[in-house]
Amino acid sequence: MAFIGEDLFHFQASLVQSGSSFEEFVKKNYVEKWVNENLYSAMNIRTSFVVAIHDFLAREGLINLERVLMSPVTDPLAHDVEHVPTIHYKGMPYVSTHSMIYSKFLACFNPRVKGIFVDSPNIRLEIESPQRKQRGKYLIDFSQIDIELRRNRGIGLEEYKDSPDKVKAILKEDYERVIDFFERLIIAATSAIAERNENDLKALGVALEPPRQPFPRVKHTEALKKYGKADLETKAGNDIPSQFYWVTGLLRENYDLIYPYLLPDGSRLPLTSFESDMIYNYDICAKSLIRDTNKFSPALEIMSGAIREWLYEAIIFRLIDNRIIPEAPVFNNGVLENIAVLDGYGPFLTAVAMHDCDGKPYFPETMGGGIGVERSLYALLKGPKIEKIDDITCFGKNPDSYPIFLF
Repeated sequence: MAFIGEDLFHFQASLVQSGSSFEEFVKKNYVEKWVNENLYSAMNIRTSFVVAIHDFLAREGLINLERVLMSPVTDPLAHDVEHVPTIHYKGMPYVSTHSMIYSKFLACFNPRVKGIFVDSPNIRLEIESPQRKQRGKYLIDFSQIDIELRRNRGIGLEEYKDSPDKVKAILKEDYERVIDFFERLIIAATSAIAERNENDLKALGVALEPPRQPFPRVKHTEALKKYGKADLETKAGNDIPSQFYWVTGLLRENYDLIYPYLLPDGSRLPLTSFESDMIYNYDICAKSLIRDTNKFSPALEIMSGAIREWLYEAIIFRLIDNRIIPEAPVFNNGVLENIAVLDGYGPFLTAVAMHDCDGKPYFPETMGGGIGVERSLYALLKGPKIEKIDDITCFGKNPDSYPIFLF
């Protein structure tokens, strides 16, 4: 606590030197926001959004999972963060949760589980904008409704390698099923807001119309050629007259399915050679609709997900190719001989490698995604009254907002 007090002492001194005061900073950046009618309306809408999603998932037969805030391993992420916070407890280092992706997989081991959901805590110490520009999509701690569904297809390694047409047909069927699932979820959530929060939407100067299926889709590789890499989602959204749309097939996380990846001769395709049709993932993007002008704001990605890698061999090679682990696990009579070099992945990969008494792997075939709660609210509510993501949170910590966070 002494370090906190010392940091606050220096922060207060810098405020005084600039002609302000500590009290003025707390009032302007926190108290005035807490008593603001805009935040009250946003919190009402948040309540409808989260409750509607939870109700939808429960009706679909999914099971609620407990939060995992720290673990020996967390999502490595495909983008850079400042560092991963580490907590030492009982002689063991634990890292804070980037996302609950690995926990979701393990929670789906039981074949009776149709799927799981959890209002997941996420701590990602995002790097500050080099231009010192407030980027609306980042919070260093945020809520994500994590969802994972079992596929139960029973495809083994031989079939994966030798029957590509059959496997592709099954993957396409499952892909359409999960796209339909998330579209129905978004329709349920937006319908609840439209029904319960019309006065709040009016107060914020935005409108919301529940979308109809199917949502428009944009393939990432095609959008890349047309719009370039910078602000691709926003540029694509400018050409789509819909409040919600998909961007599909973007190479990203190590657990998002690429097929084919392992080839019949034992080799694998390099990660630079994949087109969107071979990458079974998807993002939902959303825009706000400004009530006075009837125009959309720039789009923002609010959910990402995928069909997941499910074969042990593919999982291991993806981790190696992404330089997350240096080598494959080596098991000898239940002993993980190279456990030291696998870092926190040792326990996870031990579970992934296990088979039941019939020789079937425990590790499930799944598909799923994570919906950013604050990011969704910001995407749908930004307009005359909501300018930045801080405006829809009581304690939001955007890395570009302040030099120090007080609450």
